[in-house]
Amino acid sequence: MTTPFGEETSAEEAARNIDLSGKTIVVTGGSAGLGIETIRVLAACGARMVSVVRDEAKGQAAAEEIRKSVPGADIEIAILDLFDLDSVRRGGDDIAKRFPRIDRLVNNAGVMACPLGRTAQGLDTQLGTNHLGHFVLTARLIPQLLSGNPARIVNLSSAGHRLSPFRFEDPFFEKESYDKWTAYGQAKTANVLFSLALDRRFKDRGIRAYAVHPGAIQTELSRHMNQDDIKDLMARRSPDNPMKFKQIPQGAATTVWAATAPELDDQGGVYCEDCGIAEKTEDENSGKGVLPWALDEKAAERLWSLSEEWSGETFPA
Repeated sequence: MTTPFGEETSAEEAARNIDLSGKTIVVTGGSAGLGIETIRVLAACGARMVSVVRDEAKGQAAAEEIRKSVPGADIEIAILDLFDLDSVRRGGDDIAKRFPRIDRLVNNAGVMACPLGRTAQGLDTQLGTNHLGHFVLTARLIPQLLSGNPARIVNLSSAGHRLSPFRFEDPFFEKESYDKWTAYGQAKTANVLFSLALDRRFKDRGIRAYAVHPGAIQTELSRHMNQDDIKDLMARRSPDNPMKFKQIPQGAATTVWAATAPELDDQGGVYCEDCGIAEKTEDENSGKGVLPWALDEKAAERLWSLSEEWSGETFPA
């Protein structure tokens, strides 16, 4: 698919003249970085925004900042912690009760390259937060998304998916020693596989799902990283394809595009980058494209079954 956009496109440009009046959009990680910009731009298009945060005070402060640039922006706050699946259930149920129709769900929040840790349920922090937390939240909101038909779910993945396929034999690093980049890569691969399985299950009922690579952006996501970590990450790229950093407005562009682009009305289960659908590539050192292991339908189904088992959550029929 060719679009008039590219890696320099901003979120505002990606939204073009999109009118989202009457739409309700839920965005996780709404108090920082890409979440703030995503909410700001979609609110400017007329949507009612639900900003999902861990810290209510921080979430309210971010909402007030957005209202300064978008007077009259309709932003409501919802509280949950993706680190704790019980908190996700409580928060998800609260959102479902308050907003019976949801038109878009943007699973934006995440952690990156953090030290070994365990979630409240004892799972690896990166997989537990980036994938399972959003798996449970999405399950809790599917009835509302079905009411919003046609609806979309946008899952933030990353070019980091090329750092690791899904490690089915040891997903929580209980056998092998922990490597924070492998753990991050696995979690980002999981985000793509989740999008594939979601789209397959619900496309005939009016919900399409997309995985998004926002680009390399220095936000709070990289708070666990030091200069050596950044050098290590950049060294993993081919010299012919050095890492390029985007500013936050450019970083939020593909998310906004995936959530709004009319040209995606009949497409889903795809990995998007630079406001377009990425090509499949075999080059693990390339900065562009999506690796085959992230588009493996059998792996997607296997991960879905395991995610239900690990979380104790099933999606409504």
